[in-house]
Parts: sequence; structure tokens; C-alpha cells
Amino acid sequence: MKLFAVLALLLLLTPMIVAAADFGGEISEEDQETFDQILEPVMKIYNFVKYAATVLAVLFLIFAGVLFITSANDQAKREQAKSMAMYIVIGLVIIWVAPLVVGFLTG
Repeated sequence: MKLFAVLALLLLLTPMIVAAADFGGEISEEDQETFDQILEPVMKIYNFVKYAATVLAVLFLIFAGVLFITSANDQAKREQAKSMAMYIVIGLVIIWVAPLVVGFLTG
């Protein structure tokens, strides 16, 4: 289990390390324009996914709240609702903070 956690961490950190690496040399204006043209549709897709995930997360948070309220004496359902809400918030933080982290590491 620990090996899986270490491999997952390496898998998550590898793109950030590569992005932060300075490969030397200046980027020409033409190369920058080409990169921006390639990046534009990727960012549109990312933004769509980010906002769609946010809408779904709000719906699931409402569901978790209703589940929490309706499970008056059932501790298992209450804990399930709490963990669901916690995982939703963690997922939202990751989705919204990822571009900031990448921008910080590459900037």
C-alpha cells in the first residue's frame, strides 16, 4: 500500500517537475504564438470540465446535506455524508488550485 502511495505521488509530481525544469534558451515569438494557439483549445476544454465538475460537486454537496439531515439516528449514514462532503471539497480544491500551482512552478 505504501508503494502505491509513493508511485501515485511520483506520478502526480512528475509533470510539475518537468514543467519547472529550465531547458535553457529563449523562446522565439513565433514559437510562443504557436504554443498559445495549441494551448487555447486545451484551456477551453479544461475550463469546461472545471465548471461542469463544480456544478456536479454542488449538486452532490446538496445530496450529502440532505443525506446528513435525513439520517437522524443512523451514525453510519451521517459518517457517509460527512466523508462524501469532505471528498467533494478536496476534489474542488484540487481542480481549482492546480492551474495556480502549475503557474507558480513554471513562472
